[in-house]
Amino acid sequence: MTLHVVQMSGGIGSWAAAQRVAAEHGTGKMVLLFADTLVEDHDLYRFNADACAQLGMDLTVVCDGRTPFEVFHDQGFLGNSLIAPCSYWLKQKPCRDWLKAHADPRDTVVYIGIDWSEDRRVAGIERGWAPWTTRFPMCEPPYLTKDDMLNQARAAGIEPPRLYALGYTHNNCGGSCVRAGQRQWLHHLRTFPERYAEAERGEQQLRLQLGDVAILKIRRSGKTIPLPLTELRRRAHVERTQTGRGRACDHR
Repeated sequence: MTLHVVQMSGGIGSWAAAQRVAAEHGTGKMVLLFADTLVEDHDLYRFNADACAQLGMDLTVVCDGRTPFEVFHDQGFLGNSLIAPCSYWLKQKPCRDWLKAHADPRDTVVYIGIDWSEDRRVAGIERGWAPWTTRFPMCEPPYLTKDDMLNQARAAGIEPPRLYALGYTHNNCGGSCVRAGQRQWLHHLRTFPERYAEAERGEQQLRLQLGDVAILKIRRSGKTIPLPLTELRRRAHVERTQTGRGRACDHR
């Protein structure tokens, strides 16, 4: 009997995927597999618990035991939007190790919660999870937007993870995802300044170790150069100060 393993990330896409898998195959041979990065928003754990209770299932948790910045330190590489070793070491490898121990590739399907707007990623994910068969329920009709999925969760009596309501597009790593761009990091600075500061400290430590590297990049004079979080914060402060002065002048 086929084992159905849902990669339960804590995001709304993986929740919606789990709903479709349960509706099609039932929960008797279904596993909700979650890889804990140890830096998730506390509400992600609440959401996962509610989702499991709704399906009448337990959550299977795997954990490398390190945080993303600990991985960067050990690997001697600072993650960024193009290359994020944290994803491999903290998510893919622990889940793959679990699959090796518990799931025969000949009789297991792994389900990933990306949706139709990200279907360009399907081929790479399929290669990454081979020899296990992968499926992408939210890339199949009926096609839903993220808002549709959030509303479905509410209709099922589950409050979605709070990061969505706070303006984040994903519910991972407490908002401190190195794959995010400048816009999200600026939003992160405003929303969770303490988390931004922690990431800034981690980046600064790695800059001392590795040289002029940064999570973010910027184009200047036709060249791509690192943009440290310290500099992004400084620019945001200058912009706020200048905007405030402009408003003060407008009211004279």
